[in-house]
Amino acid sequence: MAETRAGFVALLGPPNVGKSSLLNALLGQRLAIVSRLPQTTRSRILGILPRGDAQILFLDTPGRHRGGRPLNASLNAIVDEVARDCDVPLLLVDRSRGWSEVHDELAAALAASARTPIVVFTKCDLPPAVDPAVAPPAGLAEGALLVSARRGTGIDALLDAIVSRLPISPPLYAEDDLTDRPLRFLCAELIREAAMGLLSEELPHAIATEVMAFEEGGRVTRIRADLLVERESQKRIVVGQGGQKIKQIGIRARQAIEALIGTKVHLELFVKVDPQWSKSARRMQELGYH
Repeated sequence: MAETRAGFVALLGPPNVGKSSLLNALLGQRLAIVSRLPQTTRSRILGILPRGDAQILFLDTPGRHRGGRPLNASLNAIVDEVARDCDVPLLLVDRSRGWSEVHDELAAALAASARTPIVVFTKCDLPPAVDPAVAPPAGLAEGALLVSARRGTGIDALLDAIVSRLPISPPLYAEDDLTDRPLRFLCAELIREAAMGLLSEELPHAIATEVMAFEEGGRVTRIRADLLVERESQKRIVVGQGGQKIKQIGIRARQAIEALIGTKVHLELFVKVDPQWSKSARRMQELGYH
């Protein structure tokens, strides 16, 4: 009998380096929400991929960044924990922007825990950065891989490299599992993605989503959710003139959720002012940002 392999693979890097897009490309289906805005990913997202005699457990993470808000500290703590505990770290570098100080910090943390990352250049369909100052250190650049999540370039080679480094282990999850996150969390994320897509200029980071009711059964799934903002002025922006903006968010989110769960969805959205959602560790954990 062939040996089986299984282990956790961390997707690490600064914001907007393409971690969530790469996760979706590796899985061959859409699990993580994607936006051009930093701080789109606010939690550890597990994606499970069976591949031959291996089970690859991808861990998407927030972009490591600097900032003094409690939300920033919470997101960086997620990154640190995943980097420390994973079996195979992937250090993602946007090929069009190059290496940064955040990469230095992540590489140093991995070296301290005796982990050598696979350096992955993302967005290889874009022109590369030409400044030699943004090139990775020579020791890490050797063996670096090029991928494009948009085109699917380099995905198989990356998967082969990952499997070769996984520990010998039986599968750690059931064969048909995709993630460990509940469906209502994934739906909340799709609602937040719709809101970010329509409000990126006005409210880039100030929105969270909380599903208050989730009723399955029959031909229609009924969802009631709150869009959380920090100030009354932000609530007016989300609602929009005559309720048009919240209506557009609802239409876009409902279509994405129906594509995910495969049933018709009745979605009710409300906007709630919650000044503490991004300042309270307990509140952020309730929202699933842990």
